[in-house]
Amino acid sequence: MTWSWSWSTTLTATATWRWTPPLTQLRRRQVETLSMLSFQRLDVYQRAIEFLAVVYDIVEGLPRGNADRADQLTRSAESVVRNIAEGAGRWSEADSANRYKIARGDAMECAASLDVMKLRKLITAECYDRGLRLLEAVVAMLTKMI
Repeated sequence: MTWSWSWSTTLTATATWRWTPPLTQLRRRQVETLSMLSFQRLDVYQRAIEFLAVVYDIVEGLPRGNADRADQLTRSAESVVRNIAEGAGRWSEADSANRYKIARGDAMECAASLDVMKLRKLITAECYDRGLRLLEAVVAMLTKMI
């Protein structure tokens, strides 16, 4: 906080002050602003990225002969992320809502893929549960955004 006083010959006093946040707060805000686009700050986007990381782990551990399942799950999970980003960049609410609807549908498709993989015993219960929890959060958030 800084104060300044000024006097004139007519004995008028003015006082101004300006609050200056600590330097660490300024730097943190600048770094966050510079290093992230608006959609990257969305909780739904962060959960979708977390899910995508889980998908990459799942795909890496799939036995040979499951390339089609791996490809479908990967494309759906990446589509969730991309459509959230695209929706956040749209100018009209209707355009944004449309992209969020598509992302929601892709997230539901990912859940179905996980169900099939669990049924076929291609993924562990732990991977399935973690993926499903993330997808439930993504779908819930997207539903509210539509």
